[in-house]
Order: sequence, then C-alpha cells, then structure tokens
Amino acid sequence: MSAKTILMLCGDFAEDYETMVPFQALKAVGHRVDAVCPDKQAGDSIATAIHDFEGDQTYTEKPGHRFSLNASFAEIDPAHYDALVIPGGRAPEYLRLDDRVLEIVRHFFATNKPVAAVCHGAQLLAAARVLEGRRCSAYPACRPEVELAGGRYADIAVDDAITEGNLVSAPAWPAHPAWIGQFLTLLGTRITHE
Repeated sequence: MSAKTILMLCGDFAEDYETMVPFQALKAVGHRVDAVCPDKQAGDSIATAIHDFEGDQTYTEKPGHRFSLNASFAEIDPAHYDALVIPGGRAPEYLRLDDRVLEIVRHFFATNKPVAAVCHGAQLLAAARVLEGRRCSAYPACRPEVELAGGRYADIAVDDAITEGNLVSAPAWPAHPAWIGQFLTLLGTRITHE
C-alpha cells in the first residue's frame, strides 16, 4: 500500500465519532489525514457533538470532545490530496455556505478522486451540485436535499454504506466499519481479516 494524503473538511459541531474515528483509523493504517476548518489554523480546535439514537423521533445531541486541527484551511490546495472525507453533524449545514469549501468538494469529483461522506455530509455534496444521477446515502433527514440535487437517495441500514464510482456514503456513525472499509478499498489499501 502506498500512503495517501487525505483532506478532512471539519467544522464546529461536527459529529464527534464521525470526525475522530475516521481521522484516527485512516492514520492508523498509514495514511496522512489533514483536518481543516475554514477560518482556523493548525493547532486550533473545533467543538464536536455526540449524536445518539435513543428511541426519539430524531437523534439526541450532547457535547463532544475538542478536536484539534492539524492543518490550516487557508494553506491547502486540493490538488495535493488523494481523497476527501466529509464528516456529518451540524457542520455541513453552514460549511456549505463557504464558496471555497464547495470548490474543494467539486475538485474531488471533477478529478474522480475518492470521497467519503457520512450522515449530514451529503449536505455539502448537494450544495456543491455533485450528486446529479448518483446514488448517495445520508442521514434520512437529508434525503430531500440529496433528491433535490438530482441524486438518488440510498435508503440503507444505519450500519451499512454504499459505493458508487468515487463516492462512499453512509447514513451515520454506526456504519464506520462499512464505509471505512469501502473507502480503504477505493484508496487501494489492502485489509486482511483473520
């Protein structure tokens, strides 16, 4: 396996598990992951939120951990990255208002580089207009946005994921084993199971 350089688009109140787990897992198998947030520098942190499924009509939200960014948003060039990860939570709803964020997302689709979007990450994909004709999973409340952007919503189990072309998507953090596994396959990372 050759190590890849992966960009992770973060923001305040991103989902804790959807930020921390992929960041750590991708680094653990040897990839470099640069976590960035608009208007923040390497060493700054974002607040995360823990979303849980406790039997209510939607998820509950609790304070998460502080997550330290390891790269500066203003200094990144998407051309220098092999892949993109978009965590869910509340961050995508306002990150999609940043024109540079949308340009970065479009770059990865225009160049057919691997992209992973979890949960509300589909909001960034919809705003960037990269879902036309493409199957995409997301948290069920994001289904209208996927469909309004011309995508086909993949209604799959909360612990499942789907890959279509260069896009791996999943409904929420319970799907980490599925989407991270599929994403690693797109990255050319060989995983062996005992």
